[in-house]
Amino acid sequence: MKHILSNLNEAQLQAVTTTEGPVLVLAGAGSGKTRVIAVRAAYLIAERKAKPHNILAVTFTNKAAEEMRERILKLLDQRNISKPFISTFHSLCAKILRREISHLQEGYTSEFTIYDTDDSLRAIKNIIGADEKKLNPKVLQRYISGAKNLGIELEEYLEETPQIDQNQKCEILKVAEKYQKSLNAANALDFDDLLLKTVQLLKYNDSIREKYSDFFKYIMIDEYQDTNPMQFALIKLLTSTHDNVCVVGDDNQSIYAFRHADIRNILDFEKHYPKAKVIKLEQNYRSTKNILSVAEEIIKNNKNRKPKRLWTENEEGEKVYYFNAINAEDEARFVVTRIKEILQENPNQKIAVLYRTNYQSRLFEEMLRKQGLRYRIVGALSFYQRAEIKEITAYLKVILNPSDSLSLERIINVPPRGIGDATLNYLNQIAIKNEITLWDAILLVTSEDQFHKELPQRSIQALKSFKNLIEYLQKETAKLQNSPRPVSDTVSMIIKETGYEKMLLSSGDTDDLARLENLEELLNASVSYDDRENGLREFVDNASLVSSADSYDEAERITLMTIHAAKGLEFPVVFLVGMENGLFPHFRSMNQEKDMEEERRLCYVAITRAMKTLYITHATERRSNRETYKNEPSLFLKEIPKTMLEDISEIPSWLSKQETDKQELKTYDFLEAIKKSLLEKGIKFASDESSFESQSIHPGDYVLHKRYGRGMVLRKDGKGKDAKLTINFPGFGQKKILAKFVEKA
Repeated sequence: MKHILSNLNEAQLQAVTTTEGPVLVLAGAGSGKTRVIAVRAAYLIAERKAKPHNILAVTFTNKAAEEMRERILKLLDQRNISKPFISTFHSLCAKILRREISHLQEGYTSEFTIYDTDDSLRAIKNIIGADEKKLNPKVLQRYISGAKNLGIELEEYLEETPQIDQNQKCEILKVAEKYQKSLNAANALDFDDLLLKTVQLLKYNDSIREKYSDFFKYIMIDEYQDTNPMQFALIKLLTSTHDNVCVVGDDNQSIYAFRHADIRNILDFEKHYPKAKVIKLEQNYRSTKNILSVAEEIIKNNKNRKPKRLWTENEEGEKVYYFNAINAEDEARFVVTRIKEILQENPNQKIAVLYRTNYQSRLFEEMLRKQGLRYRIVGALSFYQRAEIKEITAYLKVILNPSDSLSLERIINVPPRGIGDATLNYLNQIAIKNEITLWDAILLVTSEDQFHKELPQRSIQALKSFKNLIEYLQKETAKLQNSPRPVSDTVSMIIKETGYEKMLLSSGDTDDLARLENLEELLNASVSYDDRENGLREFVDNASLVSSADSYDEAERITLMTIHAAKGLEFPVVFLVGMENGLFPHFRSMNQEKDMEEERRLCYVAITRAMKTLYITHATERRSNRETYKNEPSLFLKEIPKTMLEDISEIPSWLSKQETDKQELKTYDFLEAIKKSLLEKGIKFASDESSFESQSIHPGDYVLHKRYGRGMVLRKDGKGKDAKLTINFPGFGQKKILAKFVEKA
């Protein structure tokens, strides 16, 4: 027992050994929260408080779940015990529904298919068809997903979306209804249905709810600040017969509101569980004192947070380096040049470039390629989203569930077998007319003579060959389930027997050889499922449930990623780029306090990824829509005391101790710079304050606009509410707007 609890600090020890009743562990960045969960699970097993399978630990990525499982087994020094149930929310729900979905009485069977985001979007596009210009499939998908994650009807969700008029609302509801019917007909659930259906199942079936609540005697939830309303509801249902729930999280790192995460889940934990014990993990083991001080200076400006302050016994460390670039290209040049210098000193150094939005990566990628430096982008196309991987897993899905019309459409002519769009459209018409699945339509068309007159003979023969192939693959798959390697043998068989391997080998295209290598990697991935009871089904489910965060490669020296994707990771060296108003904080967040607080939490997350060295950069000018605009330094930069930053800019910056008004004017669009610029162009600048009515908006004032966010007034023509204002909005440039449409910031 001693070795399990060794090296824990006092707060960590308390979090591990407080096993009974509700526990809220407020774990600051780098405070060892993952270790606490792993040790807590091992402690429960070692103390025989619970059998391993009666412990449930929920994480947010499959990778984190696997790492935690390994840590627990290592702590126990045994491999022959049953494993604790460690899973993501969606994987947990998938496992419960595999066993219990028939109790919902909605026609689903345990062989249901899981649609990932891409599958879901394709299904919506199929329904919209030619009306895609009128209804944006991605926006519609977001509405449907939002309603499901909040556990409310779509109609209610749309009522709270003011930009949608009544006609649009009716169209959206029609498509959503057809979409849900198509899922049901295909015996399929989308990603959000996994949570929704599980909550419905547990909520309305007392015996099943008690069964799982009794089974999972001890529940631990990681990253609790990122849970949404449906995940919260699931936790409450799973603790209906006991209150042994330990949630671990940090309200300062709640950054997923756009995924419907609700910070109130962690802020109000004691309200939901009045007997809760609150334990704070405030000692940071990751970062230097200086990096932590900068993070604390920023996050302390948030009002909606629980009081705690990180501290560390680590070294003081370097000051945080600040670089003011002339433009975006200059920023990329500086970052890549400094990266090259760092790698020359230490070739194995791990470095991350963090940015607010994905498009910012382009310039850094181009510059890294020019310098011949290898890098990895996290959040780019996931391995499981590649066409060849999607197509082979689609074959597996159809073998397990022929009703999955979406997967069937994906593979019906891959490799090419003479089944064109006209034949597929005809099959879909038959399916709709007879209210049957696409597979049933194939069976009908290939067996009934009446259809042979309506399709060319070559199409009938192609359909018969495809039908025979699927039936052959089903039989072979069933046989292989008794082999020593049931899953990997099945995947190998699919790659060969479908003709997919032959298609790639015979093309002579180097890209196709790379695709073949990807399929070999898929085969490697399948091996770890060979010893599982329902290995093939789990393997197929995993392909749908894997997230972009699971693709992070710790061996890569240079990683480019959004700040959202970086959460939970750490790097010795971090470059936080694009620290400008309108970019970070993002312009869409600058009008609402709650949105600004989330942006500030995102900044806190970015800073606390750094272990030893942190660079913060921004560009004075940046191009957008083929025009160049001036940018102000981020509001968050100005919340950092100047004494905590070391200015290494090559041009005079707002941080410089020797800065003069002229130097400041040279860099930014402050009032004096605007006056000078306008006078040089022969434009009169209203400098007489009395020429404007009292309490009105003056040039140089900051104003807020619903669409463009916060901007500075450059010029004013006219008086009162109808005055025309020329305003510079970061990221949007200069706009002419009537005074009545803005308000003072």
